[in-house]
Amino acid sequence: MAESRRPGNRLRGVDARLARAARRVLAWEGARRARVELTLLDAAGMRRLNRRATGRRALTDVIAFALPQADGTLVGDVYLCPAAARRWTDGEAVEAELVRLVVHGTLHVLGYDHPDGTGRMRSAMWRRQEAYVRRLVAGR
Repeated sequence: MAESRRPGNRLRGVDARLARAARRVLAWEGARRARVELTLLDAAGMRRLNRRATGRRALTDVIAFALPQADGTLVGDVYLCPAAARRWTDGEAVEAELVRLVVHGTLHVLGYDHPDGTGRMRSAMWRRQEAYVRRLVAGR
């Protein structure tokens, strides 16, 4: 199950599409006992989270945390920053980039990883991510 949330606010529109993307990735991965929650943060909030989580002060676009439960379920939190996504894309491609970030974060929650640097986009995780993104964007 995937859920979108913002402090005190249910997300709508594009955000419902993002939650649906996370649910589909979980289903395609056979992760029936996993739940991912999505939170959109502004740039300042994402910088703070990045500093606390990784020690890095820079703006990043996605951060994911996984917490396996004693009963065998997996709970994950994926934090997205639309402002960062806008910086890496043109204005019209932001929605597709947010879908990519949801897929990326969900795969991290499920245990996938990639190297830093130039090998990142050649990794098995990246290829899997891009295959899912193509399916999701085509299926709007």
